[in-house]
Amino acid sequence: MRKKILITGAVLGCLAVILGAFAAHGLKKVLNADQIHSFETGVRYQMYHAFLLLFVGISTFISPKMQRLIYVFVLWGIILFSGSIYLLATKDVTSVDISSVGFITPIGGALLIAGWIVLIINFFKLKTEKIS
Repeated sequence: MRKKILITGAVLGCLAVILGAFAAHGLKKVLNADQIHSFETGVRYQMYHAFLLLFVGISTFISPKMQRLIYVFVLWGIILFSGSIYLLATKDVTSVDISSVGFITPIGGALLIAGWIVLIINFFKLKTEKIS
């Protein structure tokens, strides 16, 4: 599972850099400032959570069960949160309008928060002697 988490984190980080560059150079000419800002928000949260997955993948302080939970929450959170933001921000260019299901953005955000909460719970469960 660790390898899967690490690969996913690295791929999501790489994609965040690619999408960020695409927004800065390719989309700047076709999207307005608010759309670019929204798109960049999706990129930023994707990158934050790619780093989280990399941390989870290398940590020896997180139980395998908690790693799996964090992985699922974060992966689906990025797909729903950042993915929906990308689609909403580019709807004028792509003609893909998901406005009617825009409620998936906060669901994705809630999943990202759930991943962090699982991490916090895991840390509270740590035995003091394991940390030192």
